[in-house]
Amino acid sequence: MKKVVKFGGSSLASAEQFKKVGRIIRQDASRRYVVPSAPGKRYAGDIKVTDMLYSCYLMAIREEDEEESFDGLLAEIKARYDEIIQGLGLSLDLSGEFRTIRENFTRKIGRDYAASRGEYLNGMVMAAYLGYEFIDAAEVIFFKADGSFDSKKTDKILSERLKDCGRAVIPGFYGSMPDRKIKTFSRGGSDVTGSIVARAIHADMYENWTDVSGFLVADPRIVKNPKPIDIITYRELRELAYMGASVLHEDAIFPVRKEGIPINIRNTNAPEDKGTLIVEATCRTPRFTITGIAGKKDFASVTIEKDMMNSQVGFCHKVLGVFADNDISIEHMPSGIDTLTVFVHQDEFEEKEQDVIAGIHRAVEPDFVELESDLALIAVVGRGMRATRGTSGRIFSALAHANVNVKMIDQGSSELNIIIGVRNHDFDTAVRAIYDIFVTTQI
Repeated sequence: MKKVVKFGGSSLASAEQFKKVGRIIRQDASRRYVVPSAPGKRYAGDIKVTDMLYSCYLMAIREEDEEESFDGLLAEIKARYDEIIQGLGLSLDLSGEFRTIRENFTRKIGRDYAASRGEYLNGMVMAAYLGYEFIDAAEVIFFKADGSFDSKKTDKILSERLKDCGRAVIPGFYGSMPDRKIKTFSRGGSDVTGSIVARAIHADMYENWTDVSGFLVADPRIVKNPKPIDIITYRELRELAYMGASVLHEDAIFPVRKEGIPINIRNTNAPEDKGTLIVEATCRTPRFTITGIAGKKDFASVTIEKDMMNSQVGFCHKVLGVFADNDISIEHMPSGIDTLTVFVHQDEFEEKEQDVIAGIHRAVEPDFVELESDLALIAVVGRGMRATRGTSGRIFSALAHANVNVKMIDQGSSELNIIIGVRNHDFDTAVRAIYDIFVTTQI
């Protein structure tokens, strides 16, 4: 059995955290491939190493009179690693690596290079601590010239490299371009690296260790002590992640989904917890009708009304073309017989609202156009809704009882999710009301 284990920054922020990670890896012989992040915060108010590296590089590319502060901050970063190394009782010396980093910073080699050094150095520490082989991600993770991930080349070379390698540490978050320059994924990209490694070795499981015991049904900042999600499908997770649930980088799903490899979200500080299992499909009956609730605030809506709209060929296409011409992305688009409502991010829309209104009038000659702002969208997601009647009715009832005015409700054709639109100020109340009707009352 082969497992890939990825550990987040909070799991590797100090020597004590490293020791927890070491115990987790050593208690299961199948945990053979390790993907570390850069050291995170050790306490509230601390600074992540990646953020320190960004700041250090910005200092390095300024005028010569900033050189002293650049060296000072680089020394602070080195001290973070030395503290971990000493706490683990290792003989590893990173002085040569830091001399190289300083030289490359002076050469203004690139912001992505700077950001990647946190994972690179932590990978070296992790490999020395475990006695595993260290493999620089720049040698096995590749991007195309346009900056997009080169999946085919990466899978071929990484699979070949790991074929005869029993145990290895591969730093997360970065890879290399065709010209060998370092390129990073977006923030949280170590999750993606773990998924790529899992696919390359045809892993039986991809364990993603962080500081929470998996996904929760609702945001704990809104709902007190929400129930954990034991098992969730990739499709459900995509819906929740899109609407703001952020335990796992959403792009981490794709490489393992194609291989049918499950992801297990685990807690480094509570390794006895089973966490959340993410799978392609499952016949297990969900504990509740819904799997999870997630949402975002600060949307605006544009409602277009025109008699006989549904009989006009290309009406929606013309409306969407206006938003595309103004470089505004569409979040959601419910429609009726004579109405069409487009939800957009308010901050994107405000500066171009008059151009959009004028464009809609020219494109489709509407009878009426109405704008609303300060709206929130809430996604209620769950495979259990397919087999349950009256889900929308229960949502309406719960929100009415909580005195929340529903601006919009729309169920996807897959019956996997229901989207509800409410005012920003009703967002928290609405989430709590939905949680109570589907979870609290079923316990």
